[in-house]
Amino acid sequence: MGFRGFGDGLVPATPPARVSVSIGDELAGTFAALGTLVALHHRQNTGRGQVVDASLYESVFAMMEALVPDWEVGGYQRERTGSILPGVAPSNVYPALDGSVLIAGNRDTIFQRLTEVMGQPELAADPRFATHDARGANSEELDRIISAWSSPQESGHLLDALHEAGVPAGLIYRVKDMLEDPHFKARESIVRLKHDVLGEFPMQGVFPKLSETPGSVRALGPELGEHNADVYRDLLGLSDDEVEALRTDAII
Repeated sequence: MGFRGFGDGLVPATPPARVSVSIGDELAGTFAALGTLVALHHRQNTGRGQVVDASLYESVFAMMEALVPDWEVGGYQRERTGSILPGVAPSNVYPALDGSVLIAGNRDTIFQRLTEVMGQPELAADPRFATHDARGANSEELDRIISAWSSPQESGHLLDALHEAGVPAGLIYRVKDMLEDPHFKARESIVRLKHDVLGEFPMQGVFPKLSETPGSVRALGPELGEHNADVYRDLLGLSDDEVEALRTDAII
């Protein structure tokens, strides 16, 4: 990501990019479910129900940490920063011989372990990198040093060495990697159901996982109106004529 000067700082030189998933819809559903549980608890204690209101923009806004006080109290306008966390280093995506590896070694003790894996333990005592604030201020130089170390090595070798040393690190996964990952398989993060047209259909499993009532995905999303008979006849007790009248009036 390129940056250009503006006012008192730097801002990205490219236009904003949209998130490529419907994160607002997903978060709103999550907050709506959380609000429903709170409302049910309140009703159980008081006997009174209430409306659960979970808007899309506020669901995303809730995830934006200290964005507002950063600006109003501190006068700091957050901008897009690519793969780094401003003032937090090393925490970035680094090149490998066959791809990229994310390394998060910003805490003092973890950074020391990282420097030992790199074979450069002297970096932990270097005044440029010896403290959290110093590493944040010199993150570009630190990233260059780590990239020079990581780039000639295969990602698998890097991860084995980093994990053995207790340094948080991981691959930048594509879906193919998720499907092949033994951790995903062991936790049943991806489950497979039968679709009438598409056949075997992979999708996300149940999360969060509960020890006593783990739950399961029993069916894919129904076709439009697939359960009309179950709802209108069995649950609501409407007659065939009443259901047909609703269908004729385009209500269902």
